[in-house]
Amino acid sequence: MTDNKKTVRDERIDMIRNLRENGVNPFPDRCECTHRLHEALELPENADNIRLAGRIIAIRKMGKLSFSHIQDADGKIQLCLTQDDLGKENYTFFKKSIDIGDFIGVKGSIFVTKTGEKTLRVTEFQLLSKAILTLPEKWHGLSDLEACYRQRYLDLIVNEESRRRFQIRRDLIRKIRHYLEDHDFMEVETPILQSKPSGALAKPFITHHNSLDLDVYMRIAPETYLKRLIVGGYTRVFEFAHCFRNEGISTAHLQEFLMLEYYAAFWNYEDNMDFTERMLTAVLQKVLGNLTIEYKGNSIDFSTPWPRKSLRDVVLEGTGIDINQVKERDALLKQAEDKSIDLSDVNVDALGWGSLVDAIYKKACRPNILSPLFLTSHPKELSPLARANDEDPSITDRFQVVVMGMEIVNAYSELVDPIDQRERLQKQQQLRDAGDDEAMEFDEDYIHCMEYGMPPISGWGMGIDRLTALLTNEENIKNTVYFPLMRPLESRKKFEE
Repeated sequence: MTDNKKTVRDERIDMIRNLRENGVNPFPDRCECTHRLHEALELPENADNIRLAGRIIAIRKMGKLSFSHIQDADGKIQLCLTQDDLGKENYTFFKKSIDIGDFIGVKGSIFVTKTGEKTLRVTEFQLLSKAILTLPEKWHGLSDLEACYRQRYLDLIVNEESRRRFQIRRDLIRKIRHYLEDHDFMEVETPILQSKPSGALAKPFITHHNSLDLDVYMRIAPETYLKRLIVGGYTRVFEFAHCFRNEGISTAHLQEFLMLEYYAAFWNYEDNMDFTERMLTAVLQKVLGNLTIEYKGNSIDFSTPWPRKSLRDVVLEGTGIDINQVKERDALLKQAEDKSIDLSDVNVDALGWGSLVDAIYKKACRPNILSPLFLTSHPKELSPLARANDEDPSITDRFQVVVMGMEIVNAYSELVDPIDQRERLQKQQQLRDAGDDEAMEFDEDYIHCMEYGMPPISGWGMGIDRLTALLTNEENIKNTVYFPLMRPLESRKKFEE
């Protein structure tokens, strides 16, 4: 026997049909508003002729009096609806036809309830959009986290913490942009599709340009194109650039992420460290209201000055290995094995000496760095685009900002000598040919640009997603982007089978 019981979805589709038959448009084209909801909460009592709109997230329908809450991205406000204010016909329509999840527009005046809640006394309302599906009451548990990623729109509707997290992300980008512009930086755009995967040590995504019959790479970093603009005469440039790296999945990595990079002519890396401290502390103060955050139960103070340590000193303190004394790759690997440093998930056979140093540091040292630290003096092999130090050419004038075991900023004095740059990129190409797929490809076009003359430059890059995760006490970086890449449900089922 077939169960013909209608679902809520069926009932609401019937309701939409009935509304249309009775001359009510359940999906009108606009609604006039005088205020956003958070603005209405700041209005004085008795403010009249206030027009608002939002999604209903709660309703208490009673006899001749009902209360409701409507919400948008930045706030929510209570509504009070009575038969006396609306008239019997309109009030009955509200009780019978309006549900949680619907969008409505309302008009009325502000008052404060006995419990102190700012409320709109509604004298008119209009259905703006009828929801067919019901909203979830709340989200909890690991399985629902995946649903949050796949259906971020529902997560934003029901989860105030998610809305707060994305508001911080938005404010962070806005305040950084303003700070850079106030310091004479100009925002620019560089290509996402590139003929060479340059600007970072990373494995790229490859796609194909049909009209040109050419394999191209998704941008792994905007660096070399931003420096081309410095050659073109700009002094300070920046870009919020979506970058793509075909690397492993983890709670700290995304294959598509938002990178901020800037470049300043005539600065060195020490100028850049000073500017970094000033900018980030100013931005955090404006976005969060203080310089202390909580992350994984740790209190992190961003007050300056931040300590500065060389990579050699950090590795020596963390492992007992002095990388200045172990310059051969195999000898370094042997010491790492003797120190029981677990590199089992790293393809060490494909790594050169510099990449092996980096792997040891990331495994054994970086997780123990909690408070903000400037990590300096990286080996030249790790920094093919950075300027060599004048006193010790085996290291570069480079720094990273590391907090809670995460690299937040990577920056350096740029290599502007085209002869040196050519030699380094040739060595990178040799490593790539030998199997290191994160080594850089040789880029003749970039070298050609450098040969026209490149001024002293210091460049800087920061992952917006990772910083947002840190500032919002979020362990999984997927929670800092609206729509992280996920395996489609159909192909995931096949994969699991």
